[in-house]
Amino acid sequence: MAVYTVKVADSIPATEERPSAGPVYRCIYAENGLLEVPKGMESPWEFFSDSVERNPKNQMLGRRQIINSKAGPYFWLTYQEAYDAALRMGSAMRSRGVNPGDRCGIYGSNCPEWIIAMEACNSQAIPYVPLYDSLGANAVEFIINHAEVSIAFVQESKIPAMLTCLPKCTSYLKTIISFGKISSSQKEEAEELGVSCFSWEEFALLGSLDCELPPKQKTDVCTIMYTSGTTGEPKGVVLSNEAIMAEVLSMDQLLLETDKVATEEDTYFSFLPLAHVFDQIMETYCIYKGSSIGFWGGDVRYLMEDIQELKPTIFCGVPRVYERIYAGAIAKISSGGALRKALFQYAYNYKLRNLEKGLRQDEAAPRLDRLIFDKIKQGFGGRVRLLFSGAAPLSRHVEEFLRVTSCSVLSQGYGLTESCGGCLTSIVNEFSMMGTVGVPFPTIEARLESVPEMGYDALSNVPRGEICLRGKTLFSGYFKRQDLTESALVDGWFHTGDIGEWQPNGAMKIIDRKKNIFKLSQGEYVAVENLENTYSRCPLITSIWVYGNSFESFLVAVVVPDKKALEDWAENHNVTGDFKSLCENLKARKYVLDELNNTGQNHQLKGFERLKAIHLDPNPFDIERDLVTPTFKLKRPQLLKYYKDIIDRLYSEAKGTKS
Repeated sequence: MAVYTVKVADSIPATEERPSAGPVYRCIYAENGLLEVPKGMESPWEFFSDSVERNPKNQMLGRRQIINSKAGPYFWLTYQEAYDAALRMGSAMRSRGVNPGDRCGIYGSNCPEWIIAMEACNSQAIPYVPLYDSLGANAVEFIINHAEVSIAFVQESKIPAMLTCLPKCTSYLKTIISFGKISSSQKEEAEELGVSCFSWEEFALLGSLDCELPPKQKTDVCTIMYTSGTTGEPKGVVLSNEAIMAEVLSMDQLLLETDKVATEEDTYFSFLPLAHVFDQIMETYCIYKGSSIGFWGGDVRYLMEDIQELKPTIFCGVPRVYERIYAGAIAKISSGGALRKALFQYAYNYKLRNLEKGLRQDEAAPRLDRLIFDKIKQGFGGRVRLLFSGAAPLSRHVEEFLRVTSCSVLSQGYGLTESCGGCLTSIVNEFSMMGTVGVPFPTIEARLESVPEMGYDALSNVPRGEICLRGKTLFSGYFKRQDLTESALVDGWFHTGDIGEWQPNGAMKIIDRKKNIFKLSQGEYVAVENLENTYSRCPLITSIWVYGNSFESFLVAVVVPDKKALEDWAENHNVTGDFKSLCENLKARKYVLDELNNTGQNHQLKGFERLKAIHLDPNPFDIERDLVTPTFKLKRPQLLKYYKDIIDRLYSEAKGTKS
């Protein structure tokens, strides 16, 4: 079996101050040193300008034309056209008094204007700050003020939301540019607060193609990306030019070593949010290689139709998207009749065996790919050759299905905003990495640190512990939060909070989360303690344990109801029985669930933070069952072990399936 990592430093024994740490590993492609950004390359702007110089007429940014209220074919801006637009916008920003180092906000869905605004910032050494409301109702206002954003590009449909929070943002924000048009009444409303508003076309007229571009350095801040914070306030992750460039170059090296790099012939489908680092790095990579980027229309109902029209060669998704594709494919196979189903299963098993033997994707069953699996490939438009999955773990059965049937290679990765996106990735065409997130990028070193309180030992025969990272693509710190920076970056090592397990082939498997923040399968972060504090305000309950994981898209909970409140409800609704039987009553469960979600709604919890199913336990969480600490803090691993069967039943019930 091939091993894809090399040890570059020995393990560290535990001290009174610090737990033990395992050996330091790199991937084999960085055996002689971490990948460096070449001398003379100072900014991602050079990725863009070099691609323009190589192939100015190549299609760069595409969106579907709307004809008679229906989406038609894709309409494209060339690299040269996008470059000229970025230069004008950058020049116009300078004319408004925005200088290198000042911050520019970008607020909106994926579209050509988003990328042009980003490149306008890159051209002028102005850090861009994605603004997005999925972090909470007041997140846009908080980010503008915290990052001291002085100018913002805003999607036309987001202008009303921006104007709503504008009265609290005028200390810094002085200019708003719509991705499209802006009404006279909106201009007047903003101008009354001292903020100037422009349509996209109006602002472009303020700029020039002859502007002089400022010098840039690798250490300059490229972007500040805000991510979920444990206190409720988003944290500003500072990423330098060097981090962004190193991440892009390491992706290219991995593809060069293991499959095929992107080229000017490739087309990428953009639908994961550009406000998140995963898609932003992917699009920067495509720009570096001169590939085409086609944007989805923004309506999930027509997502597959957009894919069929674009016919991408590179596709990035999160587990929830792939799970929907898998479910749709399985439904079609099942409805095709017994003979077709048997034929598909034979082909599936035949190709799976060949992949397990080590054959490459295109060698495992080329004839069956054409005869049987081509229909699955057509679901991605018919030209896809690279599938990437990130944001949360992909279920093993879904990953296997896609590897066998999509006629393309699939790479599952792991990363954080703080690591500039991917820091570990499975090697394409290496089937033994199934179920793992692979090996470190060529820019990163990784090690595990023991977590004694959770029973994870980085020095055991099966090394397990907190994943710690060091290297070229780490963030520079949290903006204006030195305290958080110092707690996350210790002696140059970034502590991710995720628990990993090294596999014999050098790949990493994510098995747990150290902190009480986790992702759901759609990639949304859940700060579980905050949710429990909110739900505890419901007068019907005395305690609650909320559970979710990265393989599911929703939350469930075990609840200890208030005895008197439940008995009062039973009396008012002519329901008989003792407290234990009331907890088992389906109507009582529904009543408590509805009241909990009403409490959540009243406190502005988002949709994915609401509960789908609950179990009522008449017995309080206690020390005797090892479910709480002496100070009554929840012991989450023990709770999961104790209620495992109940949790499985709740998910089955909520999905309408049998456990």
